[in-house]
Amino acid sequence: MASSGVGVSAAGTPNEAPEIPDNVGDWLCGVYHFAADRNDFQGNLILNLGLFAVGVWLARNLNDIDPMAPQLGV
Repeated sequence: MASSGVGVSAAGTPNEAPEIPDNVGDWLCGVYHFAADRNDFQGNLILNLGLFAVGVWLARNLNDIDPMAPQLGV
């Protein structure tokens, strides 16, 4: 392909902040309001049960790691 001579830069100017699409910002705002809403018992219950399940999963799966075991590559 031939070059047209038009300079195209994907990064923009060095001082230009990266733009966040509106839908991502709205999603983050919604997540924050969902987590911070003190009157939403059902939502907080679901969130807390999910965090508890993640903690249980991590505790069960990271329990097998022995940090004092000799390392093979060292």
